[in-house]
Amino acid sequence: MYESQALANAGHHFGAVDAFPMAGDAASRALIAHPASQCGTCVLRHLCVASTLNDNEAARLKSVVRTWRMVRQGHALYRAGDAFQSLYAVRSGSFKTVAQHSLGRQYVSGFSLPGDLLGLDGIVAESHPCDAFALEDSAVCVIPFQSLEVLCRELSPLQQHVHRLMSAEIVRETAQMVMLGSMTADQRVAAFLLNLSSRFALRGYSPREFTLRMTREDMGSHLGMKLETVSRSLSRFQRRGLILVSGKRITLLNREALGTC
Repeated sequence: MYESQALANAGHHFGAVDAFPMAGDAASRALIAHPASQCGTCVLRHLCVASTLNDNEAARLKSVVRTWRMVRQGHALYRAGDAFQSLYAVRSGSFKTVAQHSLGRQYVSGFSLPGDLLGLDGIVAESHPCDAFALEDSAVCVIPFQSLEVLCRELSPLQQHVHRLMSAEIVRETAQMVMLGSMTADQRVAAFLLNLSSRFALRGYSPREFTLRMTREDMGSHLGMKLETVSRSLSRFQRRGLILVSGKRITLLNREALGTC
């Protein structure tokens, strides 16, 4: 979901990437250790679990976040049913989480950007309830949950921030339910684009122009719509002069009007 220059900057910041095996089984998804993360100097610190920590506290968190991991585009960070051991802070790139409905159908439950935390929903059952796939070549900081729990008991700002992250996840899921239950197709697509715009702005990227790394089918799955319905909504917005669509590239021409669809 990065712009091209942002991707180049991220690649430079995080260094060269090692080849990552196909994620078809547990062995292929095994952790590949890379140099320890630098929580105190990370450009995403203001968004991540270190956001409320001073330099000394961030150094203690660094002792917990000792490895990071690359996940190639289309490969899994974890799969549904995998044992829950760690949380994952998105360091670069983007992910989609895919859950399975009780009737056997799959749906995209969310999209994660740099600074977001993956895996919180695995705490309750000690196993991951969904799959997490990279939408592009991506990197995550690995945060062993048991070690994080110990550190949370010692650092109250960290504990409070983790609680806020959990609360934010509940709020996000509630908002998703409201959107699916009360909005028209056009309103859902507009809300989705505006939400992405705000999230990019928080990360220092353009809120007006961005690339959709997910497919139209992924968008439809997330929004409770068919692929064709998503495409028709985007086409209507473009005809009305609200957006400009060029493949996966989206330019928001009138954010205010888009918010009143």
